[in-house]
Amino acid sequence: MLNFGFSQSKADYSLFIKATDSSFTALLVYVDDILIAIDSLDSIAALKIFLNDNFKIKDLGPLRFFLGTEVARSSKGIHIYQRKYALEILADSGYLGSKPVKVPMDQNLKLNKDFGLEFQDRSSYHRLVGRLLYLTITRLDLSFAVHTLSQFMSRPITTHMAAAHKVLRYQKAAPGQGLLLAAHSSLQLVAYCDFDWASCPDTRRSVTGYCIHLGNSLVSWKSKKQTVVSRSFAETEYRSMAATCVEITWLKFFLVDFHVLHPQAAHLFCGN
Repeated sequence: MLNFGFSQSKADYSLFIKATDSSFTALLVYVDDILIAIDSLDSIAALKIFLNDNFKIKDLGPLRFFLGTEVARSSKGIHIYQRKYALEILADSGYLGSKPVKVPMDQNLKLNKDFGLEFQDRSSYHRLVGRLLYLTITRLDLSFAVHTLSQFMSRPITTHMAAAHKVLRYQKAAPGQGLLLAAHSSLQLVAYCDFDWASCPDTRRSVTGYCIHLGNSLVSWKSKKQTVVSRSFAETEYRSMAATCVEITWLKFFLVDFHVLHPQAAHLFCGN
């Protein structure tokens, strides 16, 4: 790609960018799958010829499906979702006909690693949680629950599997839910962060959660246990804000690759 005039992004090494006076091209590579965004039909024809001369490629046309993620366009924007993948998980788990629930995990549920009967079929738990992790690519609402379940991979107990099954029942309510990248929106970064202080009963470490919007479009989110034990709400919140600021800084750096300047300050909202 470098020989064809592309430059490799320093924010994401799988992204290649080429900008000329007449066109802009972004090329994303994942193993042997390639996604191209370009604003010139002439340029894309030349790029396809170059790729075909160097690799054996198959042109699948306009983007509709990529690595298990479905893409639909409308006047409102681009809808990214994983309905087919979500239904496959439900079918393989035997929950396709289950009764939906309104939340993925009970608010007061505190899972731990010791209290409960060990779940004998560990591989089925590993497989289910792994598939749910991939589903969080487009499902912010599953992030906290799946993050919690992923902490017990070494020794799952029956309570953990029951909680995973509840996530499936929640997913059943709207398997096609996903992200909408708005067609008309500002380019202002707006972030929200929160925390759950000392919420892990095994380690008493806190959990950080944040989501970041570019205008009206959700572009980044995370739920993650903090690496150290915080001794107060203020310390936990400070760590949560710091983690969010790191992601904001990376996003601003990433936007430069697309020639999107963000000189104004990002807006960060947090609990008080």
